[in-house]
Amino acid sequence: MDKSTLPVFASPPPSKPTSRVLKLKAIVLCTLLGLVCYRSIPLSPHTGIGGNPAFLVKARNGAVATENVLCSDIGVDILKAGGNAVDAAVATTFCIGTLNMFSSGIGGGGFMTVRIPPKNPGENSEVFFLDFRETGPALANNTMYPPNSNTSLYGGLAVGVPGEIRGLQVAHDRWGTLPWETLVFPSINLARGWKMQNELAKRITWYPDLMLSNPDWSSVFAPNGRFLEEGEIISRTNYSRTLEAIASGGPDAFYKGPIADALINKIRATGGILSHADLENYTVKVERALEGTYRGRKIHTSHAPASGPVLLHMLNLVENFDMSKRTPVNMHRAVEALKFGFAARTKISDPAFNNDAGRIDEISTKAFADLIARNITDDQTHPPSYYNPIYDVPLDHGTSHTSVVDKDGMAVSLTSTINTIFGSQVLDPVTGVIMNNEMNDFNIPNQRSWGGMLPSPYNYPDAGKRPLSSITPTIIENADGSLATVVGGSGGSRIFGAVFQVLLNLDFGLDASEAVEAPRLHNQLYPEIVEVDPGYAPDVLAGLSARGHGLAAMPRVAAVVQAVVQQPDGQIFAASDSRKNGIAAGY
Repeated sequence: MDKSTLPVFASPPPSKPTSRVLKLKAIVLCTLLGLVCYRSIPLSPHTGIGGNPAFLVKARNGAVATENVLCSDIGVDILKAGGNAVDAAVATTFCIGTLNMFSSGIGGGGFMTVRIPPKNPGENSEVFFLDFRETGPALANNTMYPPNSNTSLYGGLAVGVPGEIRGLQVAHDRWGTLPWETLVFPSINLARGWKMQNELAKRITWYPDLMLSNPDWSSVFAPNGRFLEEGEIISRTNYSRTLEAIASGGPDAFYKGPIADALINKIRATGGILSHADLENYTVKVERALEGTYRGRKIHTSHAPASGPVLLHMLNLVENFDMSKRTPVNMHRAVEALKFGFAARTKISDPAFNNDAGRIDEISTKAFADLIARNITDDQTHPPSYYNPIYDVPLDHGTSHTSVVDKDGMAVSLTSTINTIFGSQVLDPVTGVIMNNEMNDFNIPNQRSWGGMLPSPYNYPDAGKRPLSSITPTIIENADGSLATVVGGSGGSRIFGAVFQVLLNLDFGLDASEAVEAPRLHNQLYPEIVEVDPGYAPDVLAGLSARGHGLAAMPRVAAVVQAVVQQPDGQIFAASDSRKNGIAAGY
């Protein structure tokens, strides 16, 4: 059916309205009334990491796991109304960018892995990877940032060409079923006013000068001369108007016309180089997902410049060992895989700017892992040089992940980002859009990192180039091709290590929520320490210390993982990470 034939906002015809139309109108009505239309019932509530409540959600027809319960519920509303996993992912991504604008939004970009289920029994699924990562503006070059300046982090010069709206459009055009405006509408209504939630209330207090002294920000987050507090009404009125324009006019309303004019004016006024041509010429890359195997299962994940190759490399490494139990030696092996993973990650860059395809392509192969695995010693760890990193590794922080499964087995793993928290700290007051600082994910020539490593020439800024990313949206199938797991994370350089450990946890026999909530370890070569979540097993920590690992406490808000697991009998379990107070939904 042509999407344009579905009357979403108009009254249905008087004779026999379809059930789909009634459901779509119900979403609109519930959203307007501030209600949740189809609230799932979380099962097995327990205490998550840092004391936050964690939930395992059981479903039969579909599930959505995000970092915000309202957005998870909106995703399920879309599924209940006849939408598929792509529709739900689009709607939840708009929602996260509205409510958790410190993590992601339409001023940023991201990556998406999409599973199209087989049409007939015995056939294989098709799994695609969409790259809508921000790119360097046409005037970008490897000398654009003065040494030791913060202009790649804050202000207009830090802004890359945003790709999120185009990415969502391409996914929707290819696979969506509900009208575009239906997917945007719930976020329009939320932007007009919602109750401040804990995570946002906490984060705005981290930036007092920005939130209290800059009128672009204070008008939204501190309208009465003080921080808004949890439970108070917060409004992004101009942002709601921007979303209205995007709902009615499609993505071109963002990349051309008055919205684009306002964005360019603000970015230029704050020192940026973005142009109208940069916005109009942005394109999304679509290709078959990077594929590998792990213990007989099929792994579909992200291509470079994202870190899917690194995740496959680490899984390939530990496949050489019996990793069926969480023992001190096995977690030592996991940390060693992390360290070799970070060394491999230093070889990754935008493939379009790569003159040595073999450097990136070999990372995800079994043969490469077999060579590296010989260097994993069970009795000790080693200094960074042992793992043969080439150059510096940039850090990224402000990301958000969504995992979705629908009743037909379509699945989406989508990670959206504006890079660090609140991105470039450029908020255009006309449109309400917060711009990314993705240019900070490039390396700066002749400038050592805080860890003392040299910058990577593979990852210098350039026009149209996409910077290196830790993002790993991943979909796993069983050996017979049936859907098993949809997983991904947010949280900068900790992302692929967190996803890796959640997959190990599932193999240890934990359920989806236990696997997500379990304490984690992190080591990225520099600094030379293993960061440890609170509550980690003492025998494992003792074993790591005995093998030469230096240990340090990890901050509570580290990588945040969202996972949906489907059992062979079709039952679905979903879990959102309590590290960011997320709650999944299903039906």
